[in-house]
Amino acid sequence: MKYENVCIETIGYHLPENVVTSDDIERELAPLYEKLKLPEGRLQLMSGIHERRFWDKGVFPSEVSSIAAKNALAKTSIHKNDIGTLICASVCRDFLEPATATVVHHNLELPPGCMVYDISNACLGVMNAMITVANQIETGQIKAGLIVSGENGGPLVRATIESLLSDPEPSRAKIKKAFASLTIGSAAVAVLLVHRDLSANRHRLLGGVARADTRHNHLCRGTEDTGMGLSAQPLMETDAEVLMQEGIRLGSETWEIFKKEMSWSNKDIDRSFCHQVGSLHRKLMLETFQLDPAKDFTTLETLGNTGSAALPVTLAKGDEAGVLSSGDKAALLGIGSGLNCMMLGVEW
Repeated sequence: MKYENVCIETIGYHLPENVVTSDDIERELAPLYEKLKLPEGRLQLMSGIHERRFWDKGVFPSEVSSIAAKNALAKTSIHKNDIGTLICASVCRDFLEPATATVVHHNLELPPGCMVYDISNACLGVMNAMITVANQIETGQIKAGLIVSGENGGPLVRATIESLLSDPEPSRAKIKKAFASLTIGSAAVAVLLVHRDLSANRHRLLGGVARADTRHNHLCRGTEDTGMGLSAQPLMETDAEVLMQEGIRLGSETWEIFKKEMSWSNKDIDRSFCHQVGSLHRKLMLETFQLDPAKDFTTLETLGNTGSAALPVTLAKGDEAGVLSSGDKAALLGIGSGLNCMMLGVEW
């Protein structure tokens, strides 16, 4: 897929104030560590994640998504009445029905002619929603579209810790399946896409590719109430080792197709922004794709894995840090459970 008329106008984000370190989590798990003779520091050592952030109890995804959206809209002169689509793309939602996007739409006072719905695809939800909105802009259906995500990782981490500590027959194998859940953090993000004729910055979304290998949909699964409502007690089991291996394999295939679609070679790419999983995943992916780590910007060390918000928040923070210059070609690289892979090309 390629686009001639789509620009990333602004990205707004909102982060929790509550910081929880990997050491904090391990202190809670100390009785289990002692029982199984596990070395301290393994969570940070294996993930590269020093800390993550959690919302206060009682905060809904729509609430923080709305704040991120207001932050995005505050940075542009685009009028609310020009927004023709609003999509909520987070794993976490306020409730099963109606769409969480309806709450955000009301909070933002968007026009009644704006289409409103949710899209969910694990950690690739925002990227999928970007393509959906980009298609609508490119075909002339809308002038601008807004994608939001409010990921709430706190309940998952809390439920995982409690489940591990209450297990009457703990084992290293069980901890291994729960490890990925302890790397999760919280964040909210909003991405505003517009037609290039409305864009003030001309950060062009050039196109991208998507690939799926759904044979591996069992490698990471969460319970049915993950992230929904105040009483949610989500749990997730992940075969992290196989998930990483198969994800990198799918990513490698997608990478070659992506470069052909964009007519890019590795030397053409000035910056890369990946879905933020962990340091080992990042290292293996960059090595496999033969990308220079110095050109890759990360947030995993201080934010952890924030689901569908991870990549766009990282892009926004990279822009704030000044790592992008006008005309830079940036590769947005997403691999998510399912398995799904999506890669988008941007000219900044």
